[in-house]
Amino acid sequence: MASSTKDVMRNVFSNRNILTISLTTTLWSVCNQAWQPFWSLYLKEELGATVAIVGLLSMIQNAEMLLFQLPGGILADKIGRRKVILFGTCLRFIPPVVYLLATSWEHVLVAVIANASASIYSPALEAIVADSLPRGQRGAGYGAYRMITSLPMVFMPTVGGIVMDALGYKAGVKIFNIATFLAVIVVLLVRMKLVTETLAKKGKQRSTRATFSSALKVPRTIWVMMIVATLGGFAMRMVMQFISIYAKEVILLSNTELGLAQTGGSLLSSILIMPSGMLSDRIGRKPIISVAQVIQPLTTWGIILVSVGSFPQYLLLRLFGGVGSALGGGFYGFAGGPAWQALVADLVPSENRGTIMGLISTITGAIGAPSSLIGGYLYEGSPQTTFNIALIIGLVSVPIFVLLVKEPKKGGE
Repeated sequence: MASSTKDVMRNVFSNRNILTISLTTTLWSVCNQAWQPFWSLYLKEELGATVAIVGLLSMIQNAEMLLFQLPGGILADKIGRRKVILFGTCLRFIPPVVYLLATSWEHVLVAVIANASASIYSPALEAIVADSLPRGQRGAGYGAYRMITSLPMVFMPTVGGIVMDALGYKAGVKIFNIATFLAVIVVLLVRMKLVTETLAKKGKQRSTRATFSSALKVPRTIWVMMIVATLGGFAMRMVMQFISIYAKEVILLSNTELGLAQTGGSLLSSILIMPSGMLSDRIGRKPIISVAQVIQPLTTWGIILVSVGSFPQYLLLRLFGGVGSALGGGFYGFAGGPAWQALVADLVPSENRGTIMGLISTITGAIGAPSSLIGGYLYEGSPQTTFNIALIIGLVSVPIFVLLVKEPKKGGE
């Protein structure tokens, strides 16, 4: 497997677009990931937000994101991936400036909206990566891409935790947002210089209506996957923003311990993500995704089983979540593993990928938007109830995926 891994890495990163997107995404993520795990605690401790308000802000961000995903996908299929990526990158300048100036949680609304607006380039970025990968190596290619973008930032939550414990949330957030702002400058300049268009000219000539209508003519499997992603995403968002609060206030962990646990999970995920993609190329996407579907809800639910003051138990759970993340679920994002992304790319023709990826995000986001608000209100009454409900909703998606999703035959594009 060592030589095949080397071959995959060489094939994937010999493509200038993938190399550029990987390196620039990594740079931004390294700075951002140092403080994002402490976002909820920062809002609560420094800006006076309640748990319900944290849920509200998360809901607003998710709702705003859904407004931009589909238009971003349509634009990516109509005017090209490159222009949309550069526009979205420019919007990344706004959030760090707002966080540097914020004195109350109300000010964060501007950053939340700007951050969601920047997601307009997500479908274009996913499409340009899919366009650049040969079908037979998509799983491995996505795995290599995800591994390269995630490995450099796995230690940042630990660094962030140490800084937060030493300087406090206010000073820590300020330091990392200055770094984020500087990183965005570099990211924009490099992408302007090196990213090239992958959309065929015939795609650019289509009207917006034709682009959208054509995109809706997709296999039934895509619609089933949307239902599965919606259920899993709803369950995950119900508890995601409150895990750090629960771990600190109920399990009584320090910020450093929180960061160490997330680093452990992220590191394991980064190590396993490329092998999981390669495995999906060999045995199929469906078995890999199915296992992830089970791990994701079990991992988030397991938080309430951790004993007070037990860092080893919490770390073990995060490591379990890291396995799920490598396969396509878990702590670090639902339905985002290489097998899932490769399956979508297998099913959708190149000229429609941006629109379909935006449509999936929009539908799952629209239905899942209230989940963090619901979770916040439930959490204030009973944290355990919130995690129990999330477990049930998450597990409902498993039989739907196993019974109804069909993989396409090998071959083709």
